[in-house]
Amino acid sequence: MSQDSTLHRKILSDIEGRIVSGEWPPGFRLPFEVDLARQYGCSRMTVNKVMTQLVQAGLIERRKRSGSFVTQPKAQSAVLEIHDIREEVQSLNLAYGYALISRAQRDADAEDRRRLGLSSALSSPARVIDITCLHSAGGQPFCLEERLINLETVPEAGAFEFETLAPGPWLLAQIPWTAAEHRIQAVSAGKKEAKFLKLSAGHACLVIERQTWSHAGPVTNVRLTYPGNRHMVTAQFKPGGN
Repeated sequence: MSQDSTLHRKILSDIEGRIVSGEWPPGFRLPFEVDLARQYGCSRMTVNKVMTQLVQAGLIERRKRSGSFVTQPKAQSAVLEIHDIREEVQSLNLAYGYALISRAQRDADAEDRRRLGLSSALSSPARVIDITCLHSAGGQPFCLEERLINLETVPEAGAFEFETLAPGPWLLAQIPWTAAEHRIQAVSAGKKEAKFLKLSAGHACLVIERQTWSHAGPVTNVRLTYPGNRHMVTAQFKPGGN
């Protein structure tokens, strides 16, 4: 094995180790290539090949005239599961944060009924709680949550403020769900998404909309909006029987 190949492996191993261990956290600027070449006593071309490999692996990103930075890890949501966003963030080894933006209790309007699948022929007005909250990871906006809760199915929600606990884990602890439907789409950030997720208008976002039911009826409809470059969804499938 040549000396260049040996140095390439050592530099790659050293940098990967520092990133994976958290010594170099997301957003950390790596030393410049010329400095790394001097540190390891090798050519700048050898360092450049290492950096290119790290970019391809998704561990770093190059920014023009700024240098190379450790990337924000992408979260992976299991599409077919009801997951806790706190656990999702903590799986990335980042500090989780939650903030309630608004909470309103009111009669359901036509759009609320559509989202929750409520009949328009009900004799009395349906009551809902409309909640908007923000989840953060490592001090940065991670997910904007917009949720409707059907008070006919979950009347206990009327007395809960959701100031320190997100509605998702609270609902999972309160009422078992029997069915769920997911819809996934790519959208451009509007004014609301840009404001709370700190994005530029038109930035690509990933939206997961979920409807859940219990034996008593519709429970909740939630719209989760993630910055598209920081999130991916996964699903596992098994062969079905005939």
